[in-house]
Amino acid sequence: MTQLRDFFKDDLQASEPEVRLGLSRAGVTGVSKAIRIRYGVTEKLIAAEIECTVDLDSTQKGVHMSRFPELFGEVIERVVLEEAFLVEELAAHIAGEIVERQGAARAEVRISARYPIERRTPVTDLPTQELVGLIGAAAGSDRGVRRMVGVEAAGINACPCAQGLVRSRARERLLEAGFGEGDVERIFELVPLATHNQRGRGTLFVGSGATVNAEQLVEIVESSMSAPVYELQKRPDELFVVEHAHLQPRFVEDSVRLSLQGVLARYPELDDADFLLSRQVNEETIHTHDVVAERYGIAGELRSELAGNTPASHTELRSWLAAEPESVP
Repeated sequence: MTQLRDFFKDDLQASEPEVRLGLSRAGVTGVSKAIRIRYGVTEKLIAAEIECTVDLDSTQKGVHMSRFPELFGEVIERVVLEEAFLVEELAAHIAGEIVERQGAARAEVRISARYPIERRTPVTDLPTQELVGLIGAAAGSDRGVRRMVGVEAAGINACPCAQGLVRSRARERLLEAGFGEGDVERIFELVPLATHNQRGRGTLFVGSGATVNAEQLVEIVESSMSAPVYELQKRPDELFVVEHAHLQPRFVEDSVRLSLQGVLARYPELDDADFLLSRQVNEETIHTHDVVAERYGIAGELRSELAGNTPASHTELRSWLAAEPESVP
């Protein structure tokens, strides 16, 4: 028994590695926990997955992996079960604790969950529940913590390119059938033109010390697409969604630009140094591939470009997280 206790006294993780290279990230992923999240006066208990990593010095063989899940349990029991937090606040708490407990120079935490939103269908006004992605991320060091909130929501994008081709062919046929130019334009105003639809999935991140409402971010993402989608729909609702989408065709690139413009308009108080990222993936229906677009940068860069100035550099997420934190939460 004494020999067994002595065996566990050896701190293999603290020994020198065979290859002396520092690692950018090392830690655990896929840890499942129940967390209580607050938005406004609403609190919900939801299942979440947590990923946490630290940087690793070239002189240290490994990190103490078993301490991560142990710490998650302690933090969640201490701060979440007593008080509900924003998901980004919880990520910031864990990041700060990891830096202190692991003695790491830097730690990153990402919490991903499916968050239920109650809404009504657009025509029949039936109650329905939609599940959206909710993401909280934080990076901590001995200087402080930076945090970020993100959402992922689904919608429909109607392809403008295919609709343009349908419009041209329809014009030819209508003119050949004897309709005048004015009649053709009037028909196009009244009747949605066919095109192929794409299931869209938009992601929007905001990194800021200010409080940003995740449900409002979901609204911004959904409004950037041709039409929202609903789990429950009656036939009048289906008609509304299909017509709405075809009257508002959008490329994947359009959705990214509209999301960023929307969040800057909704939150004019965001600091120029705050971080934004929008990503849109559309699942193609007439191709075997999908399409994707993304833009990231700090708010000041995006505002400058929207004002018509020369395009600025695009600050990346990891660079923003690694920058000097403005405050310690």
